[in-house]
Amino acid sequence: MHIIRRAKIEDADTLLKLAKMVHFINLPPDRDIIMEKILRSRECFKHVARGEPLEDDPRTLRRSGAGSGLKQSLSESELFVFVLEDTETGSLLGSSQLVSSMGGPGNPNVGFKISERRFFSESLHTGMTHTIATLHLDESSPTEIGGLILQPAYRAHKEKLGRLLSFVRFHFMGVNRKNFADHVLAEMMAPISDAGDNLFWDALGRRFINLSYDEADRFCQYSREFMFSLLPREDIYLSLLPPKARQGVGQVGKDTVPARKMLEKLGFKYQGVIDPFDGGPHLQAVTDEIPLVRATESIVLGKAASPSACKGMAIISTLDNEGEYVALQSPFVRKGGSLCLPREVMAALHADEGDEVACTVINPMPTLDAPAEPPKTRSTHKKKPTAKKTAKTTRRKKTG
Repeated sequence: MHIIRRAKIEDADTLLKLAKMVHFINLPPDRDIIMEKILRSRECFKHVARGEPLEDDPRTLRRSGAGSGLKQSLSESELFVFVLEDTETGSLLGSSQLVSSMGGPGNPNVGFKISERRFFSESLHTGMTHTIATLHLDESSPTEIGGLILQPAYRAHKEKLGRLLSFVRFHFMGVNRKNFADHVLAEMMAPISDAGDNLFWDALGRRFINLSYDEADRFCQYSREFMFSLLPREDIYLSLLPPKARQGVGQVGKDTVPARKMLEKLGFKYQGVIDPFDGGPHLQAVTDEIPLVRATESIVLGKAASPSACKGMAIISTLDNEGEYVALQSPFVRKGGSLCLPREVMAALHADEGDEVACTVINPMPTLDAPAEPPKTRSTHKKKPTAKKTAKTTRRKKTG
């Protein structure tokens, strides 16, 4: 069985191996940063489970994250690192992340706003249209999704495990809605060469910041001040860039194309803002309009059902008072006001009849035009206490 759970300290080495397969700014191949993220995530799951406000933890990201870097941003926000586990082998197969609010006043998210400017000569009876990039500083603190990676051998798995890693963030968001912003941001990865270079950066960014693409990307972990100070505030005419560099503006790498299509089906849109380093598109969606967020509900478990009686497919999750999180996808059947699952699924969720779980139906898939019925409640969902689980077993909700 495949489950999603929160990342644990013992996952650090595997996450480091996964990080070396990709070029993610939010999953850098740095063991210390990965450990700090795991510790921060553990505290965030626990605080969400208990409904407590999150306090800065000097043991984690703030410790070495002075300044305006991503570490600083994450130390002031809630971070959730999900991992996909094969319960039969104990192997970690992939990961994804969710940040409740990225940046804010005094520490904006940086991008380039793309626009067009037209010129016309009356005497020549001809004109030109130029694409303009203007520094864009966003202090609105959107929720951010990112860091999704799956072992290559599992990318065509029949259970659509990559989709599960992505959808679990919206599921978590839906059941813990108050912890997240009204907009969700996805910074998509632009084409990157095997050597880790990017044509847009080499043609534009490096003219103002004398670092390689990889060096600049990594330094963002510690400070983003250099971007504010060195990138020009004036309009930049992209017409002056080499054609191949211009062609990459707002485009994603081939490995990111499926992720972009999936997000666009969920209502994410490119609104003309790109990454200042690689030119990749920033996609945004209104949180409450994302079908998976709207379709998430808290519901009480009924008696175990036989697999043959279950239809459709849903993401189901539990979160206990210690922040232990389990999510999986399973067929289900509704009986009255209860949700009935196969017995082995209930066991994997550590849930019993009468417990409250979070549920997002994904088959049939809620759509933008016809979203599923809004959840009856999005507050906490609590499992029925048992003799062995004296610590208020479940829950509350969160991002997805």
